[in-house]
Amino acid sequence: MTLERYEEKRDFSGTNEPAPHAMEQRPGALTFVVQKHAASRLHYDFRLEFGGALKSWAVPKGPSTDNTEKRLAVLVEDHPLDYASFEGVIGDGNYGAGQVIVWDMGIYSPDEGGLSWHDREEAERRMLAGLDAGKLSFTLRGHKLQGSWTLVRTTRGPNEWLLIKHKDAHTDTERDVLDDGASVVCGLTLEQLRSGRLPDPSLAAGVVSFGKPARMPRTLKPMLAHAVDGVFSSPGWLFEPKLDGFRALAFLQDGNVRLISRTGKDMTKNFRGIADDLSVLPHRDMVLDGEIVALGDDGLPDFVLLQNNAGMYKVPGAESASVKAATVAYYPFDVLYLDGRDLRQAPLQQRKHALRLAVPPSERIRSMEYVDGEGEAFFRVAEQLGLEGIVAKRRDSRYNAGERSRDWLKIKQVLSQEFVIAGYTKGEGERAETFGAVALGYYDGGTLTYAGRAGSGFTQQTLRSTLAALEPLQTEACPFPAVPADLESLQVTWVQPERVAQVKFSQWTGDGVLRAPVFLGLRDDVQPRAIVRETPEPVSSVVERTAPASDAHTESRDVVEQLARIRKNGHVEIGGQRFAVTNMDKVFWPETESRAAVTKGDMLRYYAQVAPYLLPHLRDRPLTMTRYPNGIDGGSFYQKRWEHDLPPFAETVRLFSTAAEGDVDYLAVNNLATLIWLAQLADLELHPWLSRTAIEPDAVHLRESFTGSKEELRQSVLNYPDFIVFDLDPYIYSGEEKAGEEPELNRRAFAKGAEVALSLKDLLDQLSLSSFLKTSGKTGLHIYVPILREYDYAVTRKACELIGRFLLRQRQRDLTMEWSVSRRAGKIFLDHNMNVMGKNMASIYSLRPLPGAPVSVPLRWDELPDVYPSDFNIDTVHQRLADVGDLWGDILDAKHDLRRLSEAAGE
Repeated sequence: MTLERYEEKRDFSGTNEPAPHAMEQRPGALTFVVQKHAASRLHYDFRLEFGGALKSWAVPKGPSTDNTEKRLAVLVEDHPLDYASFEGVIGDGNYGAGQVIVWDMGIYSPDEGGLSWHDREEAERRMLAGLDAGKLSFTLRGHKLQGSWTLVRTTRGPNEWLLIKHKDAHTDTERDVLDDGASVVCGLTLEQLRSGRLPDPSLAAGVVSFGKPARMPRTLKPMLAHAVDGVFSSPGWLFEPKLDGFRALAFLQDGNVRLISRTGKDMTKNFRGIADDLSVLPHRDMVLDGEIVALGDDGLPDFVLLQNNAGMYKVPGAESASVKAATVAYYPFDVLYLDGRDLRQAPLQQRKHALRLAVPPSERIRSMEYVDGEGEAFFRVAEQLGLEGIVAKRRDSRYNAGERSRDWLKIKQVLSQEFVIAGYTKGEGERAETFGAVALGYYDGGTLTYAGRAGSGFTQQTLRSTLAALEPLQTEACPFPAVPADLESLQVTWVQPERVAQVKFSQWTGDGVLRAPVFLGLRDDVQPRAIVRETPEPVSSVVERTAPASDAHTESRDVVEQLARIRKNGHVEIGGQRFAVTNMDKVFWPETESRAAVTKGDMLRYYAQVAPYLLPHLRDRPLTMTRYPNGIDGGSFYQKRWEHDLPPFAETVRLFSTAAEGDVDYLAVNNLATLIWLAQLADLELHPWLSRTAIEPDAVHLRESFTGSKEELRQSVLNYPDFIVFDLDPYIYSGEEKAGEEPELNRRAFAKGAEVALSLKDLLDQLSLSSFLKTSGKTGLHIYVPILREYDYAVTRKACELIGRFLLRQRQRDLTMEWSVSRRAGKIFLDHNMNVMGKNMASIYSLRPLPGAPVSVPLRWDELPDVYPSDFNIDTVHQRLADVGDLWGDILDAKHDLRRLSEAAGE
């Protein structure tokens, strides 16, 4: 196959698309990708790897899982193999200009005449033959598309084909698979790309750019979790279901797979199907951590079924039909090594992302779902499903092999743990040929301690299989220091303490034995000497509980209603705190030709209305106040420090001030009460810092001490901003300004500013940096680029200047970075000096002190040519929020690493 047509259609100096280059032969099965592409017309690019390239079809209506649907698929030019990881924006003027996401990806095999998962060469030969014959039949194993499909060439021409789903277990005539419009790689939609957010290149499909280059480890011990006594919610944690199965590390190297238990036992022969599914993954080497479970008819894990399907403790002839029918699956929840990189010291959130891309699901390889932050709600779901419990993990946790870490916590809704079997009692009646109960124990300081006996939970089959496992271990000596009192009158056969049982129970009694123990099964993946009594720690000693968030919108509406009842002076109660609001009828924005006067009461009600959207952008950030006690025409003053008594709900950030030559307190707007209290103080504008005090999730390596010296502050998290900001101010005058006045808002100036902003966005797109846009609320535009907090203000200021200077070379006629005001006339001024610790810009949704009560409002990039700053004011913003929501709601989830930019700059 040739890539000449691909090269002919593209100018690689103007597009981020990959240029063709030689690539090393991939291991594993052949790969496929489906890219959703908003070019001149929306379509889906369906691409199959064979012949050294991606054979590509454009599918205008996208694939359908309905086998009666025949979707037109137009054969287009071949694409290079690394195009499979391409996501982003193809700039205007380029072939295929528009947004692209990886809608689905995975592996496939030709399937007519049998599958060829393990023979890549044979698979390619069959696909090339099918291409020549005009019919391709293949099985997909992707995140969204699964099962058997066909591509059939029509008689209308060599490039017109039909994409059709074969009828199988993955056929679905009811659901439209296209309803899920997000990328399987970055999680973004085309609409989010259009609004300015771009995929993080460090998380591209098939690309692992984090972690440490290293040889693949031959052995590892799994990281273990601490038990805690309660559930909690926290944004710094993620929560997974706790599955009742066998822990297994999976080692993949050159197509060979080993499944290793917690104790180092090789379980591969017991779970050959899982090993086969892992062996065809397109990775040369990989280490996974996960849980092997057997799924019952209800789709939930069943430990007894798992044992029987594993073949570990079966009694010959005892298998049942239900056992044979069970689905045994591997749920990987972590990736520790991938394609030459040791990922164990990377944050868990990054490892989770890499795992999802590296391992497409199959019948025997399942995705371990998790939720962010909402542990209490997730625990309730686990209870309803009858799961064992949940596991909480810090989003930024590293993988500490062999350690029991407080970064991972297990929270059980049913008490259960492993116990050592020390013996069994004589059976009676139906159990006369087996036994009555097993005697259980755990180790305490090297001594085996009695924990009670379990007689329930056994079936006739597990009675026989357990007895078969224990009989060879019979001994005359009691393994306990003394025969337990409740066993003295019973006939007990003692055994060497070498077998481990999984047991659930209701509680521990005051005598230290189990109440209502139920035998679940034998375990062969735990060392008997490692069994101790699990004593859950108080959750409050391990992690701060986060109180369930109140409904921010309900609270907001309540405060608006309270304020609406106050004509002049009164009190408002928020979160149980009551304080005075005064002079509600005072005019803060005088009447204009187009609107009535705006009062202080109007301002308070506005801030209460927008609080659910505004507060997340203020939280944990030191604030500079701009107070207008007598309205916008009555004078104002800045106030950074707060030196008076505070109401109990107001929080401050104490930090070193060079100007004060000591430590001072800044206010932080962390709740609705503080926001309304500040409005009561006539703090008309809200100017938060670009950095914040909270270290999670991307700054846990930074200091939280801001006091004592300039150096201490410089070393702290407050010197590491969340954003690079580009402040675009038009210095194009309307002609109505008085001598010495700043340019007033005028359409010619704003149109030119919008033009420059769009050029800046194109440049940021080429750098693969997401950009978020807002009006300044005055005459200009603000562009925020969210970044990981790895670089301080000195670096972000330099990065802004570097990008600005590059843009300046392209737009010398209408852009300037001159500091002298007189030399800015007639141009758009790009101010990179806002990227300094302590400097700030008006927050989104902040009111501004200009006639008409304008507001700084987030915009979608595609609406910029059609809007004007005066469209957004105190009266219109609430409806806009109802219509479009908070366009910046996910800005902190869109962060990029500046390393790529810094390397390009030679820094």
